[in-house]
Amino acid sequence: MMIQCQQVSKSYYKGSTVVTPLQALDLEVPKGEFLALMGPSGSGKTTLLNLLSGIDSPTSGSLIIAGANISTLKQRELTAWRAKHVGYIFQLYHLVPVLTAFENVELPLLLSGLSKAERRERVHTALKLVGLADRHDHTPAELSGGQEQRVAIARAIVADPPLLVADEPTGDLDRDSATRILELLRELGTEQSKTIVMVTHDARAAAAADRTLHLEKGQLLENLQTT
Repeated sequence: MMIQCQQVSKSYYKGSTVVTPLQALDLEVPKGEFLALMGPSGSGKTTLLNLLSGIDSPTSGSLIIAGANISTLKQRELTAWRAKHVGYIFQLYHLVPVLTAFENVELPLLLSGLSKAERRERVHTALKLVGLADRHDHTPAELSGGQEQRVAIARAIVADPPLLVADEPTGDLDRDSATRILELLRELGTEQSKTIVMVTHDARAAAAADRTLHLEKGQLLENLQTT
């Protein structure tokens, strides 16, 4: 099992008010599954992604990912764990405008201890997997939106993490580009054995996943099989 959430809750203060976007949530995601998360704004989808990716920590409960109970890790340990185990794909790409596609993809490896030759090999492999080997020297301004998102996916997979989390990865793309991105994510799941958790508002995007879960006010309400 790649993900095991047991009674996971997340609360924080907004002024003097306690906000609880996730409440006693239980979730299991097998290795290699492509899971879509749907729900209205404020339902806790992004909060859950941030917990699964180790960006944030739960207030209570147990969160076991790839065999590690990350809810017990200290911040430095969590940062090191995240670098090896999770790739994050953002809706708005978050590419550095002045860097080439190659340099953007290389960024997660700069503190990895790999040699320059090893980094180069990994970057070329990642760009080849997303179909952009011939665009390695292009800056984001020289790429289409779909190509930018593929660079972002290459950056997420370059360290070969077992888990990919994606926050609305097709939300800023036209239909054809979105379709190609979803096909790429499915290929990464089936051919590279990645576990993928994707937040989306688009039912068509969710249909590309193996399973869809619906969040409402921090609770999982519905479980739909989409394949």
